[in-house]
Amino acid sequence: MTLPTPHPASHPPPESPLPPGSPAPPAPPADKSRRRIVTERFLRHRLAVVGLVVLLGLMVCCYGADWVAPHPRNAQDILTGALPPSGEHWLGTDDLGRDYLTELLFAGQISLTVGLGVAFLSTAVGTLVGAVSGLLGGWVDELIMRITDLFLVVPAIALLALAMQTLSPSPLTMVLVLAGLGWTVIARVVRSQVISLREKEFVQAAQVLGASRTQIVLRHLLPNLTGVIIVNASLAVAAAIILESTLSFLGFGIQPPQSSWGNLLNQAAGLVGTPKDYLLYAPGVAILLTVLAVNFLGDGLRDAFDQQSRQS
Repeated sequence: MTLPTPHPASHPPPESPLPPGSPAPPAPPADKSRRRIVTERFLRHRLAVVGLVVLLGLMVCCYGADWVAPHPRNAQDILTGALPPSGEHWLGTDDLGRDYLTELLFAGQISLTVGLGVAFLSTAVGTLVGAVSGLLGGWVDELIMRITDLFLVVPAIALLALAMQTLSPSPLTMVLVLAGLGWTVIARVVRSQVISLREKEFVQAAQVLGASRTQIVLRHLLPNLTGVIIVNASLAVAAAIILESTLSFLGFGIQPPQSSWGNLLNQAAGLVGTPKDYLLYAPGVAILLTVLAVNFLGDGLRDAFDQQSRQS
């Protein structure tokens, strides 16, 4: 018995190839990378963008003070003394006749260096300690957390004043002491994140495949902690600048001939209500702008990474 031949119309005609010279059909849109998504969300945070611009502007002006400053550093004119702001001296001059804008920019080098140095060291140490504590657990975790609690109860200002009086009152001493006290916050945050991540399937799969603990931390845990680390590092900058300014204002911090914003505040502390009180405003505004910029930047980074984590 022969099968009936199907009607030619029952088979759809094959698609004809594109004519020569015709454009290719558009490719489907590729998924956005995580970096691009985070960047777009950060750029939508207007205060964070403003904070980033202000912070970068301060860093460029302070670290480039040799080229940006309107007058040479420590160029004194004792005969003129303190002059109010004018076209030649935008922020006036101090009692030694030095251009105050120039001194403010060079003082910002130390204040910003202390803030950035403390943020880098405390973040590095805190991330390492928190990752080890959260990954190992058990008595190691308990011991590290008790040591962390011990550092948390140490009064930072008192210890800093003692260290600056005992050791050399230098920016390096301040960075080391502040970093030695500031790693505890990021350590506790990283530990809690590692404890939650170590139960995830990708970490357990890496353990089954024979990955060492170092490989698990470097390849699997730290990439997932990038947002937390960056946000806490940005906040550490502001905290370090405030502590440095407070200590220098109290007279226990940076000592002349070196100067910082807190040091300039200390020198102008007795000028409130006098014709020379303009010397007090400039360093105070510089500290305020820097702290606000860093805090806005931290808020924007937190929102960008948090939204990304909710989407993932």
